[in-house]
Amino acid sequence: MSDGTDLLSVDARGLHCPAGDFHLDPWEPVPTAVITHAHGDHARPGSGVYHCTQATAPLLRHRLEGAEVIGHPPRQPFTLGQAQVSFHPSGHLLGAAQVRVEAAGQVWVFSGDYKRAPDPTCEPFEPVRCDTFITEATFALPIFRWDPPPTVVREIFEWWEQNRRAGRASALFCYALGKAQRVLAELTAFTDRRVFVHGAVEPLVALYREQGVRMLPTEVATTRPRGTSFAGELILAPLSARGAVWMRRFGDRQEAFVSGWMQLRGTRRRRAFDRGFVLSDHADWPALLQTVEDSGAQRILVTHGYAEVLSRYLREKGLEARALATPFQGEAEDP
Repeated sequence: MSDGTDLLSVDARGLHCPAGDFHLDPWEPVPTAVITHAHGDHARPGSGVYHCTQATAPLLRHRLEGAEVIGHPPRQPFTLGQAQVSFHPSGHLLGAAQVRVEAAGQVWVFSGDYKRAPDPTCEPFEPVRCDTFITEATFALPIFRWDPPPTVVREIFEWWEQNRRAGRASALFCYALGKAQRVLAELTAFTDRRVFVHGAVEPLVALYREQGVRMLPTEVATTRPRGTSFAGELILAPLSARGAVWMRRFGDRQEAFVSGWMQLRGTRRRRAFDRGFVLSDHADWPALLQTVEDSGAQRILVTHGYAEVLSRYLREKGLEARALATPFQGEAEDP
């Protein structure tokens, strides 16, 4: 996949930087890993040392117990081998970053996952100029265009209110890291009520609180004795909990899923949710195109999802672009 001049190229373990002898978000264990964010499809166990942002470091230590994790301040370069590396906010979740790599007169930026919409739990995306930009394409189809987050969060709150008035529980499924905390933070604009959460969500909420993120108060649902009524309550849980014995305690309820994939009506219908809320931590089609333009790069490498669609579109616009094969699938799985 490399002509011998690439600053970054794919090998059997991931995206490799020969000049710095490190891998970016490797999918196999490596001696030195540079990590964009703490989701499990980007931060896998087994590597010798992990470099990440200071805000990501506590999340990585939680998810990769016992790993050697080195946190770096955003925007401040550090040296690995012959390469200068720095982290720049990607807006994906707390601590998530793009990685700028400079060596041999080249500047490359690896975006990881990113979004351009505002999010109270993390720093906003920061465009970084470069020669080659590696962008995700999780939602790289023109049909993916997000409504403003406050509009969607109001819909979530109103759904919760409707169920509360009807004496039902509201079970909202979302990714345990990133989306759950964003929902809890966004809802502070509408209420100060407590939210019940799954046991997989609460430790991550606590780590966000330790870094100063303001969210609604939470309580692990299993702290309440059997027979407790959850009528009118909101429950946040990972998708893996749906259909589990754990859910039986909530009695009469509606179930909803919050994800960019809910823009596809077939996804909601196939999964038989009562409601679907379109709130994504990835860039939509217009934001992807804007970000490519903002990078100033003449060469674009595309990963995650609809890579062929986006790379073909960019070639038609006169840019050098191609898909870069990786196993990453963005929001397709519950991290």
